Amino acid sequence: MNVIRGSGIALWGQIQEKIERDISSGALKPGTRCPTEHALAAQFGVNRHTVRRAIASLEEKGLLRVEQGRGTFVREQVVDYPVRKRTRFRDTVAEQRRVPGGRLLHSAKMPADAAVAEALNLARSAPVILVRNLGEVDGQPVGLVDHYFSAARFPHIAEAYKRHHSISTALAEAGVEDYTRKVTRVTACMPDRYEARHLNHPVNRPVLVSESINIDTSGRPIEYGVARFAGDRVQLVFEP
Repeated sequence: MNVIRGSGIALWGQIQEKIERDISSGALKPGTRCPTEHALAAQFGVNRHTVRRAIASLEEKGLLRVEQGRGTFVREQVVDYPVRKRTRFRDTVAEQRRVPGGRLLHSAKMPADAAVAEALNLARSAPVILVRNLGEVDGQPVGLVDHYFSAARFPHIAEAYKRHHSISTALAEAGVEDYTRKVTRVTACMPDRYEARHLNHPVNRPVLVSESINIDTSGRPIEYGVARFAGDRVQLVFEP
């Protein structure tokens, strides 16, 4: 498709409108890598500077994101992730009429390090179960989460998660019908290559890191979580 010269609309503006229509119609889906500047210049019969201006405008409008060394992508719709008394990933995503997903990446039994032992009120080196899962929204990865549980209290939590793909359901199967959030701490850091690969996130852009402790109805810690969220896909919302 060539642009129309002499139409009264700048060439870069016509390219912007075409790409914007493709995004609106679903022809370009969230997370999709766009053609290169060279390919777009050839497609529209213009120079790369004209294409670059159209892309910059779309980036300013929040429709595209440009990642150095990786390319240009259609920006995903940001997920609001409320941090509240009862924080449940699947319920939160479903409330926004989007499709939650999750898959187990790794599970293991190990001795608790200092941070895990303190969070779960356990002795240092007490056995804990690690359940690492990748949370997804509409098929796109948004969060890489390490969940730690006391191995003495929840010896089969990893197997339960494999069956249900839900931490809440796995805990209910273990006898914890309800639990609440005691504390959440949020920082930002650069992802390592493992995190960047699973989150489909550039290594040179920070991720949000959330540390949390959930407690049962008696106030006893049941889970310590460390989540790494793709910052351009998740917005943490703290609710009283």
